[in-house]
This record gives sequence, C-alpha cells and structure tokens, in this order.
Amino acid sequence: MAAREPARAARLQRAWSTRSGLARWLLPVSWLYGALVRVRRWLYASQWFRTRHFPAPVIVIGNVVVGGAGKTPVTIAVIEHLQQSGWCPGLVSRGYGRLGQGLILAGSGEPDAHAFGDEPALISLRCSVPVAVAEKRTEAVEALLDHYPKVDVVVCDDGLQHLALARDIDICVWSASGAGNGWLLPAGPLREPWPRPVDLVLYAGETIPPGLAPAFGLRRRLADYAMTAQGESIALATLVHSEGSDKSQDVTPLVAVAGTAQPDEFFAMLRAIGIPLADTIALPDHFNFDSWTPSTDKRHRLICTEKDAVKLWPRFPDALAVRLELDIAPDFFTALDAQLAALPLKTARR
Repeated sequence: MAAREPARAARLQRAWSTRSGLARWLLPVSWLYGALVRVRRWLYASQWFRTRHFPAPVIVIGNVVVGGAGKTPVTIAVIEHLQQSGWCPGLVSRGYGRLGQGLILAGSGEPDAHAFGDEPALISLRCSVPVAVAEKRTEAVEALLDHYPKVDVVVCDDGLQHLALARDIDICVWSASGAGNGWLLPAGPLREPWPRPVDLVLYAGETIPPGLAPAFGLRRRLADYAMTAQGESIALATLVHSEGSDKSQDVTPLVAVAGTAQPDEFFAMLRAIGIPLADTIALPDHFNFDSWTPSTDKRHRLICTEKDAVKLWPRFPDALAVRLELDIAPDFFTALDAQLAALPLKTARR
C-alpha cells in the first residue's frame, strides 16, 4: 500500500501540470472549492471569525500548492539568519505525521520525531530552537511564548492558509513546478487562488510567480557530504564510481529511500552528481519507519534525506543522510530584515 501512494501522487502531479481532460472534468468542483475559500477569507476579514494577535512578530513560511515546495529548508535558513541577527526565534508547527494529538512542547534540540513530527524535530535539532506543536497554531504560539519568555520572534512552518493566526510576515515558497495548470483543487494543485497578498516570495523555477510581493530566487542542491547516525561525515565524492575503477573495490551498493512529497526529485539529485543507486524506494510523505523493512539485498546501504533520517536512524543507524541546502538570493534576507524593522511595537519584546 505504501509503495502505491507515491505512484498515485506522481500521476496526480502530472495530471495537474496541464489542463488535461481529467482536470477539465474536475473544474466545476474547483469552482465550488474556490467559492468556499473566498467566503472563508471574507469571514475572517469581516471579523466573523476570530484572528488572534500576539506580542511577538510572527513569520509564516508556507505555499499555495499541494505537495512539497521546500518549506522546511527555507524555515531552517530563516531561523539561522534570525539567530545570526540577534533574535531568539521559536518554532511552531502542526507536526504533520506525528503520533498523538494535542499540544506538546520541547526545548532546544529535544523533540522526538515521532511525537513532534519529522519536520519540526529536524528544524529544532538543526537550529537548537524551542518548538511547540498543536493542531491549532494559535494554541502553539501562546504556549511557546508562555513557556519560553526569551523567544522574541515566532516562525511558523507552514500555515499560509491558517487565517486564525495573525501574522506579520507571510513568505510564500514555490518549487520549480510552479502553479501547474493554474487551477484550484481538485482540478489543479492550488490550495487557494493566486496571486494573493503575501510579503515575500521565494521561487526555485525559472519563472517569477505573478504577484505584487518582492520575489527572490533560490536554488536547491544536495550537500557535498552525507551524515551517519553517529555524526560522522562522509564525502559524497567517495560514493561515486570513478571511470575505469574496479567495481569490486567500490563502496557498498546504495539504495535510496525517501518518504517525502517528491521522492523522485531526491533520487534524481543523487544520480545527477554521479551516485549509482542499486534501487530506489519511494514512500508516502512523513512515513513512519517503525515497522518498515526494506525489500532489498542486506549488503546494500540505505541513503535518505535528512528529514527521513530522524525516523529512520533508530532502526537503521548505518543509513546515510544527505542534507538539502539552499542558495537564497542575499537580497531576500535584506528585505526580511527591513520588514522586521518596520514592526516597532513588537520588537519591544527584544
């Protein structure tokens, strides 16, 4: 079952890339969905539904397209920049794929991936920030600020559509696939109409998404090393077969595994740098590896994303994890700093 889900998701992504017959057949449902989205936004704008404000600046990093857009590495980059700039950020998330429900808190670098979800656990471990996870992000923000008074800026991983949370800066992230056919769910990949008001845009493709917000390019690439569960760093160059080499003396064959929204993208990036893969295993996003057993030769070594490693390592400590790194236009951080500086009432918490 798990192996079929990524294949179905990939077929759906292909269907959304064009205005195909299936997409056109679903278009009337998209019109109804769009009407509901607009009514919901109007209810919040008219204050029929409550929007909660907080004494610290809130930065929301999200997207308007179904599927992975690279929000997690962007969130890490933003938090690291804030720390370097003298801020004390805290992280808020819904913790998709976590076990259990309700509010849960942890200090810097403490979260368990199963309890908090793989993405908030990874971000907290990488950045050493406190994290609060709850179904209602407003509840998570309130608890984070109450329990960690040093936090002077809140970064929300995802939540662009969570209108109950008042935010000071909205950052919309686009993958290279852009808006696909430009239609709303279920005929297309859009969660809400675009363009919509946001403060900053980051995009990985060649085309700048339409809209009035300042847009900045980013490039995603793999780090030039892999990590083991013990913290050992292994250069990816040592995993590449050199031309004319004796294959019998090469490294252990690798099997790539990815439980992400776009697993094929990870596999392609590995192959693009010359790493030979004996097999690839695509799993559903936020996959729980607790009872998983790979159907591969035991002589093969697993290689995975950093996000998967936080759940995979407890069972497969010899797996290699490769970090996804970003090259973000420096002007983006200048624009972010300028927008934060324009919040005098909230920066008083510092």
